[in-house]
Amino acid sequence: MEVRDNDGRAGADCVLCPPLRFRLNAMVDLPGADGVLAADDRLFLMPDLAPLAEGHLLLVTAEHHACAGTFDPGLWARARRWRDHVAGLYLAAYGSADLVLFEHGPGSPQGGGACIDHAHWHLVPGTAGVRAVLEGRGLRGETGSHDALRERHRAGRSYLLVEEDDTATVHPGDGVPGQFLRWAVTTALYGPGTWRWQETFGLPESRARFRRTLETLRPLCAGRPEPVARPELVGQPERADSHQ
Repeated sequence: MEVRDNDGRAGADCVLCPPLRFRLNAMVDLPGADGVLAADDRLFLMPDLAPLAEGHLLLVTAEHHACAGTFDPGLWARARRWRDHVAGLYLAAYGSADLVLFEHGPGSPQGGGACIDHAHWHLVPGTAGVRAVLEGRGLRGETGSHDALRERHRAGRSYLLVEEDDTATVHPGDGVPGQFLRWAVTTALYGPGTWRWQETFGLPESRARFRRTLETLRPLCAGRPEPVARPELVGQPERADSHQ
């Protein structure tokens, strides 16, 4: 089935859209739909397949969006509620609600360091000093509001969204290397090291982090009423009237 984003571009070949969704999980014998922690009809939450740390999650749109710069106001508000929900999970699981949120926002196909042109927010427990790493590379930020992201996307400009210490900033993303924010988070957390997901994907420690994340957070998701856990919707296209 073809899924289209709100710019009309086809998402049929996207690995985060049906029918390819969870194909990568299957390649390394990790749970796919069964690994979804919680979902509603527009967003779902799952562990990252090559986690930078235990607790590394992805918040993914159920339908095809290029980035959060294409979100309507309702979807943006809902994504922010999910972000707060994850902070609560981290508090219960790891003793702190601190988190780093980051997104590569492509203004053009695979722009801004994006590997996958499908909106997904990375969420990692703790605070890492990622913004300082970006600014150390001359990528000064401004307030990371919904309007700022939409304006950049409409202008065809890629962006880097970072939130830490409860402050979101958006930074220039045009011309940055692939997976630039994974590099920045790795540098801030550990210093020089491996950050590209392809280099750890499927390795024993990567798979173990995925499973530990699932085992730690799944019971907490089951015990929290909001957002409503509806994983049966994850493989279905969103309603045709969902755009506002």
